Amino acid sequence: MTTKKGESGAGAPFWEKPLSELTRSQWEKLCDGCGRCCLVKLEDEDTGVIHHTSIACKLLDQESCLCGDYRNRRAHVPDCIRLTLTKLQTIKWLPPTCAYVLRNEGKPLPPWHPLLSGDPDSVHRAGVSVQGKVEASEEEVDDEDTPEFIRTWPKRWPRKARY
Repeated sequence: MTTKKGESGAGAPFWEKPLSELTRSQWEKLCDGCGRCCLVKLEDEDTGVIHHTSIACKLLDQESCLCGDYRNRRAHVPDCIRLTLTKLQTIKWLPPTCAYVLRNEGKPLPPWHPLLSGDPDSVHRAGVSVQGKVEASEEEVDDEDTPEFIRTWPKRWPRKARY
């Protein structure tokens, strides 16, 4: 397996640098394209516990697990979060496999991450992405039926993806 060097071509690859040193372009490239953050989440009003569902955002391309209109997503989904280093410190619903979470904790990227594998499909083969796991789009489910789609897998490491 070969790794790609950072954009400057010198020193450590950009994904090994502290998140605070990444350019906007490097920050965006850190995303592995799993689509887990694009699943609908429910928050228990009494406890604050976040429950993940198998319902996808209406913009999620369920095959590629990428946003269908990333650049203009906020126009279609006003509550879509633009992840920043500051927000990363407070958001507790990102999956444990998330590259931003891992790097924020000082951990390396896993071998299936596309930046290491050189293959954007490696995240799917490792079972990390939502590919084949989405049960509905948010446009297909009434709000009162959303709790029926609560699942635990978005908060877990898939067995074959562990390292």
